[in-house]
Amino acid sequence: MPRNLFAHVTHWVFDLDNTLYPPEARLFDQIELRMTNFVMQALGVDRPQADRLRKSYWRDYGTTLAGLMQEHKVDPAPYLTEVHEISLDTLTPDHNLRHRIDVLPGRKIVFTNGTAPYAERVIAARGLDGAFDAIYGVEQAGFHPKPERRAFEAVFASDGLDPLKAVMFEDDPRNLAVPHALGMRTVHVAPTPEEVGHVHHHTDDLAGFLARLAN
Repeated sequence: MPRNLFAHVTHWVFDLDNTLYPPEARLFDQIELRMTNFVMQALGVDRPQADRLRKSYWRDYGTTLAGLMQEHKVDPAPYLTEVHEISLDTLTPDHNLRHRIDVLPGRKIVFTNGTAPYAERVIAARGLDGAFDAIYGVEQAGFHPKPERRAFEAVFASDGLDPLKAVMFEDDPRNLAVPHALGMRTVHVAPTPEEVGHVHHHTDDLAGFLARLAN
């Protein structure tokens, strides 16, 4: 991986879930259960139907919340509070990752489809508090989720980001399509690579990847 491919980068954008912590922490097991419970209560359906809706809305709209808002006019605030009230006991500080983020040149931000307060809790549990210049949740994107282009445009405009001088790290490859189209470098962070044209790089070790950029 040539380091000069990142020599132009002045803006480092990180997704949160399964990117700044390993998938083995399984936080989304808790979140998905709470999503299903919310759908059951909000729509008056049984658990199998709620699970089907949760998955289909994620597939079709980018997030379950986006589907609930579009199809059922659900208020996002109670949903976001409910689904993110989870235990973070499986998270531990990652001092190596903290060092690798600290030494990156330029501005570093987090952009998540979760909420900013939830992101702050996760970041603190990982020992990364203070490592980022800004944290953007779905509320800062007008409740439009990645992979929608307008979500990226809202956050990037707020942060003064020039996509031609930026890179995005993300576990969901579909959320890298718009950054690629905007001219960003894209890094898929996941145990298994997916061969798609809008992903420039893949890594299963974010700290190791950042270390190779510095050395």
